[in-house]
Amino acid sequence: MVKVEIVEERDQDATNSPYLSPSSSRTSSSVSLSSVGSEPDGEETFYDRLRALVDIVPPTTRHKISSRVANAAGFFKSGGKLVGNLVWIVTTSALLVGLPLALSLEDEAKIVAQEKEMLAQQQGAQQMMAPSMYPAPPGSQPSQNQQKGIVPPGF
Repeated sequence: MVKVEIVEERDQDATNSPYLSPSSSRTSSSVSLSSVGSEPDGEETFYDRLRALVDIVPPTTRHKISSRVANAAGFFKSGGKLVGNLVWIVTTSALLVGLPLALSLEDEAKIVAQEKEMLAQQQGAQQMMAPSMYPAPPGSQPSQNQQKGIVPPGF
């Protein structure tokens, strides 16, 4: 059987040693274990941790991953360029062809509306000049000096 005995050093030279702590030697081992924590360093970033993983991944796997990422980035870049060109073609075509066409259709609609209005005004003037199609109501005596259809100027 083994007997464990705690020995305290009382030598003066040992107290000047940089490896001794002010606490007793019995608690120094537990203090040193508790001081070693698993918490990450406050200054270490996520990017630093990823960079440290480079040594874990074999070079062939790293090459495969980087080539696949580069291929995917190239695919998205060329696809985005193609979509951008198509959008440019559609918008310039709409501006060069569609806008003048829409403006001319709007002008033609205005002209048609003006023609209808003028036709309605002409028909209204003809109805005012023509004798009334309806007979005079019974009991009323039409007077000859009563004027019909006088429109003040400016109307």
